[in-house]
Amino acid sequence: VSIICSSPQNYPLYIRSVPTENELKFHYTVHTSLDVVDEKISAMGKALVDQRELYLGLLYPTEDYKVYGYVTNSKVKFVMVVDSSNTALRDNEIRSMFRKLHNSYTDIMCNPFYNPGDRIHSRAFDTMVNSMMMQVC
Repeated sequence: VSIICSSPQNYPLYIRSVPTENELKFHYTVHTSLDVVDEKISAMGKALVDQRELYLGLLYPTEDYKVYGYVTNSKVKFVMVVDSSNTALRDNEIRSMFRKLHNSYTDIMCNPFYNPGDRIHSRAFDTMVNSMMMQVC
C-alpha cells in the first residue's frame, strides 16, 4: 500500500509506503499515475468544478495493484496504491479514506507554522495515514 500527496505542480508533499521493500516500485507507480490524474482532470474540465466531485475513482489497475485518485479544489492530488488481491476493499471505503486524507491535509494547511508547498512533517497526519494503512493491509 502506498499513499502520496502531491502539489498542483506534481512534486510530492508526502509519500508513505508499506511494506518498504517495494518502495521504489510504488514511487514509480504513483508518479506515473499523476499523469493519469492530470488527464482525467483535463478531460472532465469544467464538469469537475461544477459537480465538486473530488474522487476520481480507479485510475488504472495493474497486474499487482489498483491505483485510485483524488484531487482537491486547490488541485492537490492524492493517490493510493492498493494490492489487487484485496477484494474486501470497496469503492465507498476508498472514497471515505480519501476524505479522511483531505480533512487531515486541511488541518495541516490551517497550521500557521506550515508553509504551503513544503513537505508534510506532521505526527497527526502520519498517525492517520498509518491507521488507514493498517486498515487496508
